[in-house]
Amino acid sequence: MISKEKISTRYKELFDSDATHIVRSPGRINIIGEHTDYNEGFVLPTAIDKAIYVAVSRRSDNMIRLYAEDFQTFYETPLSAIHPTMEGWPNYVLGVVNQLVERRLPVSGFNLYIDGDVPLGAGLSSSAALECATGFALNVLFDLELDRVDIAKIGQLAEHTYAGVQCGIMDQFASAMSKAGHVLRLDCRDLSFLYKPLELGDYTILLLNTNVKHSLASTAYNDRRSACEAAVRLIQQKHAEVNSLRDATVTMLEELVLPVDADAFVKSRFIIEENERVEQVCVALENGDLETMGELMYRAHEGLSKEYDVSCPELDFLVDYVRQFPEILGARMMGGGFGGCTINLVHKRFEDLLIDRMKPVYEEKFGLELTAIKVVPSAGTSLL
Repeated sequence: MISKEKISTRYKELFDSDATHIVRSPGRINIIGEHTDYNEGFVLPTAIDKAIYVAVSRRSDNMIRLYAEDFQTFYETPLSAIHPTMEGWPNYVLGVVNQLVERRLPVSGFNLYIDGDVPLGAGLSSSAALECATGFALNVLFDLELDRVDIAKIGQLAEHTYAGVQCGIMDQFASAMSKAGHVLRLDCRDLSFLYKPLELGDYTILLLNTNVKHSLASTAYNDRRSACEAAVRLIQQKHAEVNSLRDATVTMLEELVLPVDADAFVKSRFIIEENERVEQVCVALENGDLETMGELMYRAHEGLSKEYDVSCPELDFLVDYVRQFPEILGARMMGGGFGGCTINLVHKRFEDLLIDRMKPVYEEKFGLELTAIKVVPSAGTSLL
């Protein structure tokens, strides 16, 4: 169990000084709206009760000294010499620092400690949580006067420039901006957002982690993004006003994309339909219609698996298996794809029974452990 006291004690052991601030920034789930964020579409995420914790204090010099509990490793560099590193994990912190330096904000040397209980590699955005925790902590430490949207944008740019992933804004936005008991209906074009109550009654959200990450993930992500951009370029030859798939219709795709690029057509159609599903789930939540919400989750998975082609046998098996149970209203793969978790809308009384039923079946079929992650929609980044 991670606590403020435990972090403070560990910080003192490592840095021989007291932490000035401790920040908690949560991981996230996304109810629906997958791969729409980098297409200027809509998403429906919320933060969860699993988080990355960052403790910081100023130094008297210009050194940056980092420690990651998960890796039991220090990393240090002068502020003047920060650059992307092959070690991986420091990049999420250094990328944020680089963005602050680019903005000519008054940053100097600091010590920073990282711990957390967001399962790594499960698609719960531990990287975005770390970026937002870092941004929030440095904002307070150096009195930078950034708001939460600034911190989310800085986290996204850190991921682009230092981690090398051209991610959308959803993960950082959900980590920084979420409100307990609500989902965020986020417009990824202009970052306007609405809080929608997430009232699940007798149901709860259960994540089932495949514990697999296929190596296709990063290349495939960039390939999907390219296919969507190719479709937009084809449409723009006739409709100059179309800036992204957000502005496109299926009719435009059928006329201008299908004859030239069948693959781009199928993937782009999925994005347009996924945007519509976000709107439909919002209406279902407002009406307390969890059955419709669940059906839309199942349909989204079919599209992600068969059309956008970002699923894998383990994810498909988990979704197909739960369809037999009336106590489960909906399920789909969540995140970039090729591994990670399924998100399941499960009756509370059936949650533990489901875990007991599925674990041995999955483990026998794939020779992998199935990890169940119970989550509670929670508030965004905060100072402890």
